[in-house]
Amino acid sequence: MKQILLLIFFSVFALNAFGQIERADGAAVDSVVKKIYLAKDSGGEIGETSENFSVNDVPIYCVIEIENTKPMLVKMNLVAVKVRGVKPETKVVSVSYQTTGMQDQVNFTGKPDGFWTAGTYRVDIFIDGKPVGAKDFEIQNPIKTARLTPVNVKNLTPKTKSPRRP
Repeated sequence: MKQILLLIFFSVFALNAFGQIERADGAAVDSVVKKIYLAKDSGGEIGETSENFSVNDVPIYCVIEIENTKPMLVKMNLVAVKVRGVKPETKVVSVSYQTTGMQDQVNFTGKPDGFWTAGTYRVDIFIDGKPVGAKDFEIQNPIKTARLTPVNVKNLTPKTKSPRRP
């Protein structure tokens, strides 16, 4: 009888282990995050999702969709990965939000004083202090994102007047 109870206990434990996410360091984290995505602003609302932004895309939204059955602390760190003039892996912003157990989505908004500095960034997401996900994204100067239209050289040739006849 004891062996059967132990077998049931270990079976239940093994099934719970498959429902967890493994962190980069190998430790298991309970899976409560359904999706992490970034989005542009659309008139003060969350707009189209993107992983590439322009320096004038202010603000940028980070949306975390969660399966929430209990209160939890959701934290976002905005990290400068490769940004000119900033030491790599510098934490730019750190924001936390305590849920009540009724939310299925947490939205963070990031905006600088003015415009973003072009470069590679990352958002790191934590639930109750445990890392549960990350998302890399690019912020580019508009000149790199704009497509240049070829100029018709013929239009740049000066026109000459024909000489006057007496």
